[in-house]
Amino acid sequence: MINRRLFLLFSASVVSVAGAGLITARSARAGQVNWNKGNGGFAADGADVVAYFSLDAEARGVPGTDAYVTEWDGARWRFSSAENLAAFEASPEQYAPKYGGYCAWAVAQGYTAHGDINAWHVEDGQLYLNYNNRIRRRWRRDIPGFIAQANANWPGLSNA
Repeated sequence: MINRRLFLLFSASVVSVAGAGLITARSARAGQVNWNKGNGGFAADGADVVAYFSLDAEARGVPGTDAYVTEWDGARWRFSSAENLAAFEASPEQYAPKYGGYCAWAVAQGYTAHGDINAWHVEDGQLYLNYNNRIRRRWRRDIPGFIAQANANWPGLSNA
C-alpha cells in the first residue's frame, strides 16, 4: 500500500515536471515564426530571398545553392552568392518574406497557403509571396488593403 502511494506520488511529480517543460518550450516558441519550408526544409523553398530585390517584377525566383546556407529564426535559408548571404545575415528582417513565406493573399483571407517563389511582389521594401500567378494578379488589385488584412490576421496564424 505504501509502495503504491509512493509510486503515485512519484508519477504525479514526474508529470508535473514534464508539463512544466512543455509550457517552457511553448513559451520559447511563441516569438518565433512558423516558416513555410519546402525544397528540403529551406525557407522560401530554397530561393535566394535577397535576389528578389534586384529582379524585374516578372522574373522568376532565383534558386539558392548549398554552397551559401545560413540559419535564422528557426529556418534554413539558401542563397545564390556569398554577397547575398552576407546581406541577409546583416539584415534578415529586410529580406525575409512577410508572413513566414506563406501566400500573402491567403493570410489576408485568414488562412495559410504555400508561397510560390515565382509568384512574388516587393512592396515598400518588403517581399510578399503568393500561391501562384493567378493569385498574384488578384493580390495586385488591392495591395494596401490586402496587406492591412494580412497584418491583422498574421498574429493568429504565425505560430499555427
